This record gives sequence, structure tokens and C-alpha cells, in this order.
Amino acid sequence: MAITDKKSPFSDKGKPSDTLKQTGGIARRGPGVAEKLAGEAQAFKSNLHPYLPQELIGGAVPYIAGTEEEAVWNAASQACGTEKVHYVYSIDEGRCWFLATPSSSFASDPDSWCPLASALPGNSEFWDKETVYLYEQEGIASALRWDPDTARMQVFIGAARTLLPRIQSMDANFVTINPDMAEPVRWKNRALNTELLSRATARMLLLVGIGANLLIFAFLVFQFIFTNTMRRDLETVKRQTDEAASQLTLQAYNALQSDTIRHMVRVQELLDQLMPLGGTLVKYEVNGSELKWEALVPQAYTNSIGGVPVEVVPQPEKDGRARIRGKK
Repeated sequence: MAITDKKSPFSDKGKPSDTLKQTGGIARRGPGVAEKLAGEAQAFKSNLHPYLPQELIGGAVPYIAGTEEEAVWNAASQACGTEKVHYVYSIDEGRCWFLATPSSSFASDPDSWCPLASALPGNSEFWDKETVYLYEQEGIASALRWDPDTARMQVFIGAARTLLPRIQSMDANFVTINPDMAEPVRWKNRALNTELLSRATARMLLLVGIGANLLIFAFLVFQFIFTNTMRRDLETVKRQTDEAASQLTLQAYNALQSDTIRHMVRVQELLDQLMPLGGTLVKYEVNGSELKWEALVPQAYTNSIGGVPVEVVPQPEKDGRARIRGKK
């Protein structure tokens, strides 16, 4: 594809995304859940200024769902020679396309973003992989392109007076990134994210502990007030307790008073009275305070037993004896 303008190879794209058209400006990410939990929402910087790091590398790694952060950080660390790296990435066509730079590059510009990151596939300034994306700042120029033979992403950075002629020699279309219209892409840093989550966790534990202690203290205060203001009617409780104790004592005494011995003596007396008469005691029944007994005796001895009147059953028994009944 031919260069659009040899005198000025940079064509201002100036075309915001659909989201920016609807909102009328650049979409700025606000503080996330981690920042709010850590109590750092007020210190969160939403307005980032564009900054082009002096050391910038780019590449791509295979996309595996759930491991993209680890894969990009590992590749960026090896390329930069340090684990302290800032990186951004996007996912397209089964690959993670990323830019990275050592964290030391942001010593003077901590709250910044790289406009070249908005040209990664899927971001606001990306057109296609046949286009070369350019950005220049303070005499330093950078370019992002895809090699037409290998389809690898290439990042060029250097002095504008030496880099631009080299870029102009390429047979491609050029797009200059406008940082005022592009959607900012915030740098990621693994160590900073870990520290942020640690601060958020520590703050949440502290708040939960304070809340639990306040609840316990409020319960103790309520219990103390309730205990000291409650009216105690102990006289009624004491009277009911004494009545219950007396009733239990009486029941225990009655349970110990058994008539077993007296009835055994009575049975023996009946047996002693019936034996000389040739009688037989066939029934002795105690039902509460009522006593009933039956015996078989000869017909001549049906008047009384031991001087106690008895009742005679009219129907005689098979052996000719009479059945008598006594009660008390």
C-alpha cells in the first residue's frame, strides 16, 4: 500500500470510537473495587497524561484463558531483563499482543499512559495490521507495525529525525495517534497490584474486626442495662418454689408408705382361718383403699370367716363347696 503523503506521512486519525462519540469525550476508568476497599479511591488518578517511555518492547504470546496475565508478565520480564515491568495487552485472534517497559522508566512520569498502546488490536485506535501507527513526543518518535511476511508485531522507537525517514521508506499506510482522542490504556504492574490487594485485605480485616468489637461492646452494654433495670419479683418465685418442694416431699412420703406388709399379714390370717375348715383362698384383690377376696369353703361354713360376715354365691362349685366373698 502506498504512503498517503510523502511530505507529511502522518495523517491525523481524529476519529473517536463509538463509545467516545456517545459520551462526548474520552472514557476514563474510575477507581475499582480494590482501590475502594483499600481506601485509596480519592488518590486514584483518572486523568493520565501521554508519555512515551525510552525503552519500549512489544510482542505476542499464545492466549490461554485465565493465564494471560501470567504469560504476558513472564514474556515482558524476560524481554526487559527484570521482574519490575509495566505492561499492557489486548487479546485478538487467539494471541495476547502486548507492550512493556521497565518500571524504572516511569521515575518522572508515574501517572501516565502510552498512546501507542491504543493501537493494539481491539483498542480504540486500531484499524488493521497493514497500517503503521505512529506517535511522536518531544523529538522522540515511535512506530507500531506488523511484518507482512511473518505477521509479527514490531515496535520502533528513537529520535524523530532518524526514525521517520526509515518509516517513510515502508510501503504502507500511516496513522498518527492523537492522544486527545484516543482512549487511554492504563499500564499494569504485577507487584503494585499485589500490594494493592494486600492493603485492601488488611483494611477489610481491620474494619471487620472493629465492627465485630463494636457489636460485642453494644451487646454487653445492653445486657448490663437490662440486668440492672429489670424488676425482680422474687417473692412469687420463692412461694412457688416452696409449694413445689412441699408437694414433692409429700409425694415422696406417700410413695414410701406401702401397704404390702399389712396385706401379707391379712392373707396369712385368711389362710390360717380357711385351712381348718378345708377352705381355699382363690382371690385377694386390692384396688386403692378397697379390698376384695374370694374363697371356697364347705357349705356348713358360709356364715362368716373369723367373725366377719361374707357374701355367698348362690351357684355352688363343681366340688360341692360354696364360693364366699369378703370385702373391707
